[in-house]
Amino acid sequence: MDLNEIQRLVRRGEGHYLEFKKKANHPDKIMKEVVAFANTDGGTLLIGVDDDGTLSGTRSIEGEAFIVEKAIKELTRPQVKYELELFKLSEKKGIAIFKIPEGKRKPHFVKEDPNTRNGSAFVRRDDESLQASKEMREILKRNSKTRDERFVYGEKEKVLMELIEQDGFATLASFSQAAKIKKYFASKTLVKLVLANLLEIEPQADGDRYYLKDE
Repeated sequence: MDLNEIQRLVRRGEGHYLEFKKKANHPDKIMKEVVAFANTDGGTLLIGVDDDGTLSGTRSIEGEAFIVEKAIKELTRPQVKYELELFKLSEKKGIAIFKIPEGKRKPHFVKEDPNTRNGSAFVRRDDESLQASKEMREILKRNSKTRDERFVYGEKEKVLMELIEQDGFATLASFSQAAKIKKYFASKTLVKLVLANLLEIEPQADGDRYYLKDE
């Protein structure tokens, strides 16, 4: 990318496909953004750009990029793929451009440390990277297998549709309460209907929302 292309990209501001970081001081936190891009629609991470979009650059940009690359290799599972490009603003300062494609082996996790498999998955919503719920992780996993999902339209599905018509959306808690079923069964039903392409899921910090899928 040349300077004009970077400036055009940055003018869009942070959002669903774009994240700015001044430095790689906290690579574990940066991995949340990397994994969220991979688990959603892909995106671009810029190191050396202020939150307000100022192209201030970072000293020793090669070292900053190395820190991020090392974290991707050690802290993401399955390891997230990426493309890296370095752009020099001056002799001392530069910008690192990490292009993260949508992952093919979802969900991707940020590991707690390099020696464990334990970790958390994240997804992108607008300019936020949110921790993925159990339902979202299951949807990501099963969507990757691209198989048709079938379901039986019964009483609890009818209650769910009435709830969405009434409130505009449903949550795991509201569906469980309205249908008078345990959250375990409500969860399985919601996942099935998303995979059957009848509902869409919108991640939220306070709990996912489920909407009727637009035709």
